[in-house]
Amino acid sequence: MSTGEKFLQMFIALGLFAGVFGLALVVVDRVRGRSADRVAAIAFILPAVVMLAVGLIIPGVQTIVGSFRDGRGRGFVGFDNYQTMLTDPDQLIVLRNTAIWVILVPFVATIVGLVYAILVDRTRTEAFAKALVFLPMAISMVGASIIWRFVYDFRPEGAKQIGLANQLLVWIGIPPQQFLLTSPWNSLFLIVVMVWIQAGFSMTVLSAAIKAIPDDIIEAARLDGVGSLGMFRFVTVPSIRPALIVVLTTIAMGTLKAFDVVRTMTGGNFKTNIVALEFYKQSFVQDNKGYGSALAVLLFLLVTPIVLYNINQYRKADVR
Repeated sequence: MSTGEKFLQMFIALGLFAGVFGLALVVVDRVRGRSADRVAAIAFILPAVVMLAVGLIIPGVQTIVGSFRDGRGRGFVGFDNYQTMLTDPDQLIVLRNTAIWVILVPFVATIVGLVYAILVDRTRTEAFAKALVFLPMAISMVGASIIWRFVYDFRPEGAKQIGLANQLLVWIGIPPQQFLLTSPWNSLFLIVVMVWIQAGFSMTVLSAAIKAIPDDIIEAARLDGVGSLGMFRFVTVPSIRPALIVVLTTIAMGTLKAFDVVRTMTGGNFKTNIVALEFYKQSFVQDNKGYGSALAVLLFLLVTPIVLYNINQYRKADVR
């Protein structure tokens, strides 16, 4: 498809959007009486529902159906793709790595953000200290991955090290290490990058939650003789529990879809592959549409419980 055709499609899409929105405005403007509010709600919600069905529901159903077909998306193979996912040694490594990511990244990033928020809370350099931790959030995943590739860069022993990590090892008398090649530790070093990026988000949300704790609760705890650890355990954590859940679940969903870090730093080689990257490889590199669809369905099944849990927590919060 040429550049001109792409621009033409873009302008057609913008024109359709403007036309639908304009039609909704005309319909709402002409309706009077008791039904006006109902018609206005339908006029503005219906286009969004139609777009959601066309852009999400229909492709979702097609993906589920495609997961039961062969590599070309034609012949019906039943549950063969799912059986491969759960029995093939290479695919089991993919599932193992994904599980490690989903377990470690949310909890470590949340703990780092929480501890940092507590330590810098109401200090003189609070704004500057928080800005340093939040800065990685402003960097793209690919940019952060390139930065950390330089940090982990390896040169043979005796050669000048350009990677910060190996230079530190050399200074303390330890031979340089190939951080991104040695399994399973290389997956942990990739996870460090994701934690580095997400800790800023965790710190920002939790810091706001900590500042929202009523002062009378804190003063009452201090009058009762509660120490620093007791204050953290019995006052801070229970008070910011909703924020902790939001941070954990949000980072978990982002981690399930993590792609850029692994793709940029190792390409999924050396036993570092994860589900999102394997889905990309199967669907667009190896053109195995059936198995790629099965991996997409797996991602959907993993994300859905987290989304439902978040919705349930929001409803409880509204009730309170």
